[in-house]
Amino acid sequence: MTTEKLDAIDRKIIEVLQRDGRASNVELAAQIHLSAPQCFRRVKSLEERGVLRGYRALVAPQTLGLGVTAYVSLNIAGEAFDRVREVETLIRDFPEILECHTVSGDCDYLLKVVAQDLKSLSQFLTDRLMQIKGVDDVRSMICLEEIKPPSPLPVRD
Repeated sequence: MTTEKLDAIDRKIIEVLQRDGRASNVELAAQIHLSAPQCFRRVKSLEERGVLRGYRALVAPQTLGLGVTAYVSLNIAGEAFDRVREVETLIRDFPEILECHTVSGDCDYLLKVVAQDLKSLSQFLTDRLMQIKGVDDVRSMICLEEIKPPSPLPVRD
């Protein structure tokens, strides 16, 4: 998907839905000055093209007893690199891992992990993540305070 395929109306739809994913089609149409049927077709097209990947509620982790957030760097052992896709599949299955990115630099992956407390984070890392065959090095950074919560993507012309 390239940005050239997004016109001004598509961008406005994206802006509004990032702020309020629960906006009805009629509300959305009114905000972007389109008829409801045209708006519906536009949104459907954005979904089908993979621009809009889904709709979610943002939940405060503490309300679910998840008081610790950590960024975890992970390396794959050189001799186990033929298993990298299997490792990635296992990583996807852990609900504690909110995000996983391959990165350049000192590690192979950067994970965003949540846990109830430091002890449960330690148990997750030691008893589950580090037990994956091929995982070589795991280092964690504990988040002390969230300064800026997850935000909408910037929508530019």
